[in-house]
Amino acid sequence: MASITLAGVGKTYPGKSSNHILKNIDFTIGDGEFVVLVGPSGCGKSTVLRMIAGLEEISAGEIRIDGERVNETPPARRGLSMVFQNYALYAHMSVFENIAFGLRLAKVAKAEIKLAVHEVARMLQLEHLLERRPPQLSGGQRQRVAIGRAIVRKPRAFLFDEPLSNLDAALRADMRVEIARLHKQLGATMVYVTHDQVEAMTLADRIVVLGPSGVQQIGAPMALYAHPANVFVAGFIGMPKMNLVEAALDASGRLALGEVALDWIRLDAAGQAVTAGVRPEHLAPDPGGPLRGMVVLVERLGAESHVHLEVAGLSRPLVVSIKDAPPAVGSAWAVRPAAGALHVFGPDGARIEPPAPGAIQLNGFNGHSEVA
Repeated sequence: MASITLAGVGKTYPGKSSNHILKNIDFTIGDGEFVVLVGPSGCGKSTVLRMIAGLEEISAGEIRIDGERVNETPPARRGLSMVFQNYALYAHMSVFENIAFGLRLAKVAKAEIKLAVHEVARMLQLEHLLERRPPQLSGGQRQRVAIGRAIVRKPRAFLFDEPLSNLDAALRADMRVEIARLHKQLGATMVYVTHDQVEAMTLADRIVVLGPSGVQQIGAPMALYAHPANVFVAGFIGMPKMNLVEAALDASGRLALGEVALDWIRLDAAGQAVTAGVRPEHLAPDPGGPLRGMVVLVERLGAESHVHLEVAGLSRPLVVSIKDAPPAVGSAWAVRPAAGALHVFGPDGARIEPPAPGAIQLNGFNGHSEVA
C-alpha cells in the first residue's frame, strides 16, 4: 500500500474565471487510510482524484506517492487502480475477461490470471457470474466487477470516483457495506470521491470537505460533525442538515436567536451579527423551552419525525428530529437546545468557540487570561 501527499496542488483552465481554479490543496493520505473527498457538484473533488491518478495535469504544487514525486509520471506507472462512476466494463467480454483484462495486458501467465480472478471473484461473491456479460448483470453486480478489476492488479492504492451514484438507494447501502468490508480485509489505501455526505460519514477514516474556495476542513467524521470549522461544513455534514439561522450577539455578548437570548456568551464578540446553528437531533421538546412557536410541517419517516417549527424572529423554521409521536400541524410547541449543542459562526463564516466551561469572563477575558 502507499501514502499519498498533495502539497500546494492547484489546477487552472485556460480562459476560465477564478471560480474554476483549485488552489493550495494540501493533505496527506496515510498508508492504509480510507479518505473521502466530499463536496457539492463543481467543487473540484473529481478533478483532485484525477490529478492523483495522473489523468489531469496539475498547474501548481506536487503530488507524492510514498514520498516520490509523480507530477510527470504517466498514469500506468503510478501503480494506482481507479473505479469509475460508469463502471467502464467491456460489454462483449465475460465477467472473467473483464476482471482479467489488466493482467492480460501485463502479459501475466494464464494459470496465474485464473487463480487471481477466482480469488477476487470469491471475495466479491461473483464466482457464479464469471461467464456472464455485463448487460446480463444488475447495477450492483457490475460495480463489483469494476472493483474486482481494480483489486486483481494489487495496486498501491485505490481511487473511487462516485462509484455508487448510479445505483438505487438500497443498492447504495449494500455497496457501502461491501466497500467498507473490502477496506478492512485488504488494509488498502483508498481515496473515495462522493457528493453524498452519508457515504462520507459511514466509510471514511478522515473526510476532506471541499467547497467553492478549496479545502474547508479535514478531520474524522464525528470531529467534523461535532466541531464544523465554518458555516459551509456545518451545513454540509450531518443528516438531517443543521439548522442555520441569522442571529446576533447582544451588548452583553449573549446569543440572541430571534426574540430569545440563549445561554451562550462571548463578551469579546458582543454586538456582532452571527449565524447560529443547532442540529435537529439536539433540540428536545420542552413545554418551558425558550424556542417557542407553531408547527408548520411534520415529516413522518417511520422511526423518527422531522417537525418544522416556526419561531418568531427567525428567518426560517427550525427542524426538530424526534422519535416520539409528533405534535399536530398548527399547534403551539416549544423546544430546548441540548447543553453545549449551539454552534456560532462569525460574519466571515468561521466558527466562534464558546468560552471554556466554568470560565469567568471579565472584559473579554476568562479566568485563564486568554481570549474567551
